[in-house]
Amino acid sequence: MSDRPGIVVFAYSEVGYRCLGALLRSGADVRAVFTYEDDPGENTWFSSVRELALDNGLPVFTPDGVKTLEILDQIRNLQPELIFSFYYRDIIPEPILEIPRLGAFNMHGSLLPKYRGRACVNWAIINGETETGPTLHWMTKHPDEGDIVDQERVPIEESDTAMDVMLKIADAAEKVITRNLPLLESGKAPRKEQDRSQATYFGGRRPKDGRIDWNAPARNICNLVRAVTHPYPGAFAVLNGEKIFIWKATPLDENADASPGTVISTDPFLVAAGKGVVRVDEKSVTRDS
Repeated sequence: MSDRPGIVVFAYSEVGYRCLGALLRSGADVRAVFTYEDDPGENTWFSSVRELALDNGLPVFTPDGVKTLEILDQIRNLQPELIFSFYYRDIIPEPILEIPRLGAFNMHGSLLPKYRGRACVNWAIINGETETGPTLHWMTKHPDEGDIVDQERVPIEESDTAMDVMLKIADAAEKVITRNLPLLESGKAPRKEQDRSQATYFGGRRPKDGRIDWNAPARNICNLVRAVTHPYPGAFAVLNGEKIFIWKATPLDENADASPGTVISTDPFLVAAGKGVVRVDEKSVTRDS
């Protein structure tokens, strides 16, 4: 039996895969992994936490929610001294967070206190941020509000898509958990209180939120495009009676003598915006119903 603290991991997506991998490479005493069944109907671009855990002989659980007494008892029986949540989709209830004597910790995909909530990478790109990064923080009953353990900044380049940034965050999250694991296991994890005056919160996004407002500046429109392009549902508009999904676009500074949303050229494909012009570099077209 390991003399290191027992750990229960809640994990999903690429960040979950990378952070679980870091724990396993360190020889940590991971006693169980809670994740989700791999959904063949989902546009899954990331590595499988479930497969990684099974390949390493770990007990894997994929419950439909974690707010039952059965799950609470199950975790108590595992006797974890640490709990980690790495991009797990469900909010872990407070009774579970109170179990580990060394604390429960979450890896969030933004530089907290900014961009608390859902879809933090997508929102950061939409808002034109030039940097972001993962934050490891203490978990409380209020999501994303706990004291900060550590952060790692990563740049958002002008051409980066959400997936590009997610991969950077996954790399950085792996570094964060690796360098802090000894402190976490020894009960010496830092605690830096979040500055509530700087906090921002964003909700989840739906496919319909990808509709383009051509009255916005061209740069803002292109930020939306790269924030929701593949593997996300995409930015779209109805132009000349056709529903067009725009997967890649470039903002041009010149102003068109046309109202926003007017197609001013088809080769190259140019659309007038509220300020500037959007050059559509990659698109797909469906007849609007």
